Amino acid sequence: MNRFGLGARADESPPADPRNWLTAQLAAYQANPAPIAAAPTSAKVAADLAAYQAAQRQIRQMPAPTPALAPPPPPIVPPAAPPVPQRDARQQARDTAQRAAQQDYINLVGARTAVAIATPTPFAERLVWFWSNHFAVSADKLELTGLSGTLEMEAIRPHVMGRFADMLFAVERHPAMLLYLDQAVSVGPDSPVGAKAAARGQRRIGLNENLAREIMELHTLGVRTGYTQADVTEFARAMTGWTVGVIGGGPAARFVADRPPGSFAFVPDIHQPGARTILGKTYPPGEEDQARAALADFAVHPATARHVATKLARHFAGDAPPPAMVARLETAFRRSNGDLPTVYRALIASPEAWRPAPAKFKTPSEWTVSTYRALSLADVKPQAVQGLLNQLGQPLWKPGQPIGYDDTAPSWAGPDAVMRRVEAAERFAARSGATIDARALAPRLFPDAVSPATTQALARAESPGQALALLLVSPEMMRR
Repeated sequence: MNRFGLGARADESPPADPRNWLTAQLAAYQANPAPIAAAPTSAKVAADLAAYQAAQRQIRQMPAPTPALAPPPPPIVPPAAPPVPQRDARQQARDTAQRAAQQDYINLVGARTAVAIATPTPFAERLVWFWSNHFAVSADKLELTGLSGTLEMEAIRPHVMGRFADMLFAVERHPAMLLYLDQAVSVGPDSPVGAKAAARGQRRIGLNENLAREIMELHTLGVRTGYTQADVTEFARAMTGWTVGVIGGGPAARFVADRPPGSFAFVPDIHQPGARTILGKTYPPGEEDQARAALADFAVHPATARHVATKLARHFAGDAPPPAMVARLETAFRRSNGDLPTVYRALIASPEAWRPAPAKFKTPSEWTVSTYRALSLADVKPQAVQGLLNQLGQPLWKPGQPIGYDDTAPSWAGPDAVMRRVEAAERFAARSGATIDARALAPRLFPDAVSPATTQALARAESPGQALALLLVSPEMMRR
């Protein structure tokens, strides 16, 4: 319930057969529960972005005002009431778009949190979190603010119980990933658009390798697994032409103006022609299918199997992944051609994941949701969750880098980080402490696992609120 799931709830009893309880969740998982179904979609977010971009273009095309020959004298304004500066039309349009995107982001935070708190399949939801961080984007600019969460909802959730290849295809074609890693503006040097740009001396138009590199380094093969810079460049050439309807910008914009905003689009006029040789295999000319064929091979590559197995073992069994467990998961991945439930069943069967000592220090997201579950707090305000995760240093879908948030204790167990959790625990206790007996709650959350030191600390607390705050930052609650 704690190591594999999202934290025990006070009204739950430990399953009689833990392994079967976890395995059953693979079939019971719901990809689109009510909060997710009601959350903003990429189509909605992209339509707002398209409207904003259209407004900006319209404003830029407006003629500049003609100055009057004899401007009237400025009005006399009392010192106590200085004039309020007026934002220009472009800034006003951007402010409106920012507010809409931020509201979409908050609504998506709320949907994810509501599902995590109430879900009957917490192991399956933890796997959604794992893959969302594996295929990380970061909501650090306007175009990604709303789309970052829709990547999880639309490309991760539907495929978390399917094949790794299908999830990989869905992620790499999603507008959030294409925009985040600049694929939408990548142009083949010898494509019709690239050749014209070169003839005009437009050096800013050309190949962008960001997405190709991160697919190989982070999403599939892993760092230092035998590929070369030439392989990255060749794969980037194969991916040219992959872009986003309406909102992608760049040289492809005029070719996709009639596509649905945010939809995947392929533009032959910016695709690098010719065959590509990647990892020693030659892919014949095939426009969109050329990169898709390479992705299909990456998805079942032995290096991908080991990379994924290592990350799963680290996530569930400790910061130093047990080699025997990694080998077991790798074998399951390879033999099943990346069938994820097969890999999950190997994970459940691994004895290394069942060692009684705590294996991991919880990340801020894990600690926050496990606290909500422990206190049976169902009425969750999305802005409050967003604010708490910001305070704890792990704002949702904002890792700031394509590698995602770190999955080891040193990133989260420093003195300042722990003190922020203590402060948050005191606020939770101030709200719920008078109605919850922490001494009775502890053995329900951690059956047969509450240490004598924690039991003694709770018994010595001066008030119910202090006892609850101590429980929320106890070793049992901070680790899994």
